[in-house]
Amino acid sequence: MEDFGVYAIFGVDEPPQQILRRDGWQSSIEIQPNVQLMVLFTRGDWGKRDSVSVELADERDIPINMGKLTPFNKCLSWESGEDGVWSSGATLTVKLNGGTTEFLDPGLTLSQMECTPECNPAVPAIRECPGKRKRSQGEEEEEINEGRGKENICPNASDKVTPQRRSKNIQRGGQTRLFSQKEEQTATSSTQNNKAKGKQNKTTSQIAQLDKPSGRWGQTLCPIDPQTAILIGGQGARMQFSKDPIWKLCTEDLSWVPAETLAEGPTPEARIGHTATYDPESKRIFVFGGSKHKKWFNDVHILDTQTWRWTLVEAQGKVPPLAYHSCSMFRGELFVFGGVFPRPHPEPDGCSDSIYIFNPEMAIWYQPIVNGEKPAPRSGHSACVMQGRIFVFGGWDTPVCFNDMFMLDLGLMEFSAVKTSGTAPSPRSWHGCAVLSESSFLIHGGYNGNNALSDAFIFNTDTSCWSSLTLPQLNSVPRAGHSIITMPTTCKQSSIDEQEELPESAPQTLLVFGGGDNEGSFFSDLFTMPVEELRD
Repeated sequence: MEDFGVYAIFGVDEPPQQILRRDGWQSSIEIQPNVQLMVLFTRGDWGKRDSVSVELADERDIPINMGKLTPFNKCLSWESGEDGVWSSGATLTVKLNGGTTEFLDPGLTLSQMECTPECNPAVPAIRECPGKRKRSQGEEEEEINEGRGKENICPNASDKVTPQRRSKNIQRGGQTRLFSQKEEQTATSSTQNNKAKGKQNKTTSQIAQLDKPSGRWGQTLCPIDPQTAILIGGQGARMQFSKDPIWKLCTEDLSWVPAETLAEGPTPEARIGHTATYDPESKRIFVFGGSKHKKWFNDVHILDTQTWRWTLVEAQGKVPPLAYHSCSMFRGELFVFGGVFPRPHPEPDGCSDSIYIFNPEMAIWYQPIVNGEKPAPRSGHSACVMQGRIFVFGGWDTPVCFNDMFMLDLGLMEFSAVKTSGTAPSPRSWHGCAVLSESSFLIHGGYNGNNALSDAFIFNTDTSCWSSLTLPQLNSVPRAGHSIITMPTTCKQSSIDEQEELPESAPQTLLVFGGGDNEGSFFSDLFTMPVEELRD
């Protein structure tokens, strides 16, 4: 097989240009303002190479997009206006991971086509970059990501704004920024300090972060068996999408394994506000929707956890692009409710009150006929399936935040408002929700329009009664946009290959990951506690 190489196409009429060859190098390419389309791909034997890291940044060195080429994802493409506009030019930085440590041939340059500028955009010129990154990862994370889509503004991003009732012509999808000005001050101080430090310290910091996911919010954490959960997506500091989007959590020893390149097939593009739902019958994870800057998704990616292969579904039927929706699995079908969807300018983004069902066997979307009292449109709510019913709690449709409860009977397809008793949670969105038993689930934290929350509550579906929890482990730190799951308490003496069904009474462990607080921090810690302590 021919030697490995990385190639690029700049414009629909341009031939491919080889921009990288040999092993262990990286380089930066200047993109001219008149280039409207770029396609990057590899060809040849990958050998021991793991991946090719790709970053597109604008003229101010602010990242427009990130990506990776792998042996299973050999192509990336961008269009101006899709992931950002480089009106004054941009820079494409490409780095090979794995292989030997030889550098790019300094004599390798891209030749320009011999024709007039009217018929051929200027071909980017390659700059010699012997083994150096244009910026370290630490510096990238310190750049403030300006001008992104409002729907991705995270809880407690810089420039805290106290939510006020907004007029109808103001965009809803953004949700109000949650984090205080302390983050902006920290960013300025951190940037100045890091510029004064040597590159050796930055490299050490990068290496130290490889053993677990970076801090983030808006991710999904999906259990697939008693010993394993999969982390997908999320957004970290400075509204940067996580550069390490997929991880595998081994609950036996609570260790993390980077999983972006473990599975074959087209991996989902980086995103936030998506859902990842596991089907225990087919042993597949369904990733749906989400958003990225000003880009919205209505695609369905399926990860087969037996073959470890991603598949992008070509579905029939119509479903709008949605983010911050809920997705529940029932009898092999996905029930999607609510969420934010984009509307054409100058209309604001809106919240949905519709239900869409995806049938994986037929690869088709359809809308059921739903009766009863429907919930108001909302996003950032929670939903859980219990005894043939979906319980929907909270969420918001800017500027209104909810703490109501609705139940959808999946046999009758009928909504009804749940009349509850006891101490109910205050209005909130982006909270954590986890099923504890056949008749109870947990609500923890979230965002009330001003602050992240730390309180916790249990709802009993048999009595329709709320009860508050006072536990230092849960109540000590406010979190919003975090993930909460329950998994069987693993026994280290048992074999991982044993996939026997565990009884309902088997010990369960609650796991909490990620989220943001009121001080501009994003968590990367993994907190665990026995579910039995919550039931006492």
